[in-house]
Amino acid sequence: MSDEHLIEHRVSQEELLHGHFLHAFRDTVRLPNKGLATREYVVHPGAVMVIPMLQMPDGQMRLVLERQYRYPVGQVMIEFPAGKLDAGEDPWLCAQRELMEETGYRAREWAKAGVLHPVIAYSTEVIEIWFARDLSLGERQLDSEEFLDVFTATPQELMGWCQQGLVTDGKTLTGALWLQNVLSGAWPLTWQSAT
Repeated sequence: MSDEHLIEHRVSQEELLHGHFLHAFRDTVRLPNKGLATREYVVHPGAVMVIPMLQMPDGQMRLVLERQYRYPVGQVMIEFPAGKLDAGEDPWLCAQRELMEETGYRAREWAKAGVLHPVIAYSTEVIEIWFARDLSLGERQLDSEEFLDVFTATPQELMGWCQQGLVTDGKTLTGALWLQNVLSGAWPLTWQSAT
């Protein structure tokens, strides 16, 4: 089945911003009905998010989460560990790096869950979702401009915060959906050892 009746084609492009992190454009596009429209969007390097599952001595599983102030929305958010890809970086290696740098944890086993497009209306950003287990704690290596709290919670606590509107970060909500389905057995994962 062809999607040609839905596709927009670029006619011209204007660069609006070329910052350290984001690159913004304004394109004129030809619509499927041959009319013209304007599309403004941000080119993003891509990112990863990690759902770290910590097995406690009593057999209970807890999740490693973060609290971080997010300037654009002006509030502290509850999130799964995440970070942007460096140019040419392998997403799995980025996931391992971000988990260690932000939380101090290293994982012996990893499973790629899927991908997420968090803001399809105005950004090219793609986030790979990774699960991590068999965790061991070491030293965090935060960037000099990074300030965050690391804490653990049960899956039930996280789901409750999502339901209560205390977790509103889109990637973390998507991670909670994945977690719920993985724990129920509905969405199986293929685990692999860390490199």
